[in-house]
Amino acid sequence: MKKIITISIVLLTTIVNAQDQYTKGMQKAFELKGEGKTSEASNLFERIASAEPDNWLPFYYAAQVNTVASFGEKDEAKLTRQLEKAQEYTDLAKAISPDNPEILVQQAMVHTAWVAFDGATYGMTLSGKVTALYAKAAELDPQNPRVVFSKAEWDMGSAQYFGGDITPYCKDVERSIELFDNFKPESEFHPNWGRGRAEMTLENCKKQ
Repeated sequence: MKKIITISIVLLTTIVNAQDQYTKGMQKAFELKGEGKTSEASNLFERIASAEPDNWLPFYYAAQVNTVASFGEKDEAKLTRQLEKAQEYTDLAKAISPDNPEILVQQAMVHTAWVAFDGATYGMTLSGKVTALYAKAAELDPQNPRVVFSKAEWDMGSAQYFGGDITPYCKDVERSIELFDNFKPESEFHPNWGRGRAEMTLENCKKQ
């Protein structure tokens, strides 16, 4: 009996320590991400992922940090390295958690970064894929604020590219903010971004 109790205590201690390491690692990675240290944050997320093989979140954030850093990047070689990493990590997250609307949004953002860099080259091949990803994400989780807002932002960008009116999509941005108000992430590390950008977009809508 004593042996069983001892083993149980050791196992519990190991689990608690592992969770503590995960929490500290993720917090540090988010800190690096917030400081714009793309490589350091990406590397730390990847190291956390290697210790958490069934957890899609570290790979998701490794993909996200490389994707966000690619918007506005003018150096094609650097952009290509970042987006290839982002695609690799997105694929790994997707393998762990298929049909996850958050990962579908992330995949759409990778494609969008390519289109934003060179619309003439990548628009024809990737625009349809982005639209399809948002449609699938909306089907899976129509109440997800990031799905609603990211789709609206994509639709606005497409309309502007072709000289169209963005006003019809402003109501979707407004709806996303309502969804943000009621959204509760599953944990402190689950995706919870987007509200600030949605509010800025809505302000721009009001200026139209």
